[in-house]
Amino acid sequence: MTSSSVSIPMPSIPRRRRTPEEVLAAAPVSGPKRVLLAAPRGYCAGVDRAVIAVEKALEHYGPPVYVRKQIVHNVHVVTSLEEKGAIFVEETDEVPEGALVIFSAHGVSPAVVQSAEDRGLRTIDATCPLVTKVHREAVRFAKEDYDILLIGHDGHEEVEGTAGEAPDHIQIINGPHEVDKVKVRNPEKTIWLSQTTLSVDETMETVRMLKERFPTLQDPPSDDICYATTNRQVAIKKIAPQADLVIVVGSANSSNSVRLVEVALEYGAKASYRVDFANEVDESWFEGVATVGVTSGASVPEVLVQDVLRLLADYGYGAVEEVVTAEEDLLFSLPKELRATLKEAGDVTRALGGRGNRPTS
Repeated sequence: MTSSSVSIPMPSIPRRRRTPEEVLAAAPVSGPKRVLLAAPRGYCAGVDRAVIAVEKALEHYGPPVYVRKQIVHNVHVVTSLEEKGAIFVEETDEVPEGALVIFSAHGVSPAVVQSAEDRGLRTIDATCPLVTKVHREAVRFAKEDYDILLIGHDGHEEVEGTAGEAPDHIQIINGPHEVDKVKVRNPEKTIWLSQTTLSVDETMETVRMLKERFPTLQDPPSDDICYATTNRQVAIKKIAPQADLVIVVGSANSSNSVRLVEVALEYGAKASYRVDFANEVDESWFEGVATVGVTSGASVPEVLVQDVLRLLADYGYGAVEEVVTAEEDLLFSLPKELRATLKEAGDVTRALGGRGNRPTS
């Protein structure tokens, strides 16, 4: 008789946080402790609209409601919606025929739309209107037989969706390091577009290098990088030179959250880290730190930021100064498929998505 060992995982033991006194003893702080809180931060109009769409679908159609990919790139949001009855899938072939599926805020290609139609699925398109704008630009310039240079991260859902609109005309450029590889048929009929959540600085550096190779490269009709991405980067640029530490609240697969960490470091922050939740903050980061900058990505609910601020207050960073670089008041109508249902049901509680209209919990 042979025996085999069975591995039983040990239960995790919560890490004991060092006390504020222990942290201070490890590295004294020169100067008063304070927090510089970025504004704008957190939810943008497109994210708000998409989350409301799932909530309203669950309310009016009942669970389960299927969502292709993560509705927005945030662990807390996805988990919260799962608890209410949302089921997140990778592809439409995982959705039972005839069921309801919502397309995420990042957009989908025509092939995904066709797949859903072939399976007889009911659909709600929660694509951010600013992403839809880029899709329309891709379709328009492909019809005019342009070569389209799409600046973005290969494999990102938004880039996959945009590239799928005109795969024979689009080349994906991941950044400045790929400019030398670009080949076009006619430089006179070449235009660049971009993923909406990129670093503004890196994107423009890529464009600059592309124009050195192709001086007649055309710009898109309007800026593709979304207002929320730009605003959050501008705010952290103002804070970074004054910050010993910048904490960015956001998920690892959130492109705009990851970019905020990079921008903070590039613009002078001595250290910067991304966390999903306050319990991921390591108190050793506070050693010798007087000024902490705090911001959050465009798919992050404010409650997560407030949790971080409470933790900071426990360690002596109770003085919070909000650094305001822009005011956001953009609102988007909910997806048309959902608006019809809400109108029929007489539901007028939420017809728009946008900043300042969401609860903080």
